[in-house]
Amino acid sequence: MDLICDERASDSPYVERIWRSRSEHESEFLSVAESHWEMVVTRYQGQTTLTVRGPETKATSAYCPAGGEWIGIQFKSGAFMPDFPARMVMDRQDVNLPEASSGSFWLKGSAWHFPNYENADTFVDWLADDGLLVRDPVIGASLRGEHIRASSRTMQRRFLRATGLTQGTIDQIKRARYATILLKQGVSILDAVYRAGYTDQPHMTRALKHYVGQTPAQIAYQNTTNPLSLLYRTEPY
Repeated sequence: MDLICDERASDSPYVERIWRSRSEHESEFLSVAESHWEMVVTRYQGQTTLTVRGPETKATSAYCPAGGEWIGIQFKSGAFMPDFPARMVMDRQDVNLPEASSGSFWLKGSAWHFPNYENADTFVDWLADDGLLVRDPVIGASLRGEHIRASSRTMQRRFLRATGLTQGTIDQIKRARYATILLKQGVSILDAVYRAGYTDQPHMTRALKHYVGQTPAQIAYQNTTNPLSLLYRTEPY
């Protein structure tokens, strides 16, 4: 995938990472499953668009045009916009916010300036200050393995509200992405099975075909015509 990419961390309790990329040539690629949602600013052929993009529960084919530039704000699990619940924008049901001017877009009746790579954290703070972005801290605590005094039904309801996904699905996506990173780094298939926590090789093969769109061998030997979307710095599962 002919993308020039960069990413940085953020001190915001709402933000997982901030990234930017640009393309020099058009290409097709596999969009890998992702448990986080994001806001993406696209600049292409003289137009700027802000898109709310939800989680992806499976790998899908996608297209990248030549000459595009993108800035993305990926949000932590548990951060969400009540007006754009994750389930509404999940699996490529993206929402493009209406343009107000060449440098702004409409959101909740107000014109907002498009964020850039440097001021994205301030933009997020403004969203939170206006109540357009909220956070359920229990979600992050549960994903970190902390004990939560709540029933499983209550936790499931909170996960679905904040992330659009169950905790089990988030874990499966994280595991598949981590296994993919290991394979691309040259770790053997059997070692990746063990390190990513799969029960056996067929288990990992089924998961990667669903969430990544490729078999472990295709990932390891990169013998496919369709490259993968950005995997970022995936932490050990």
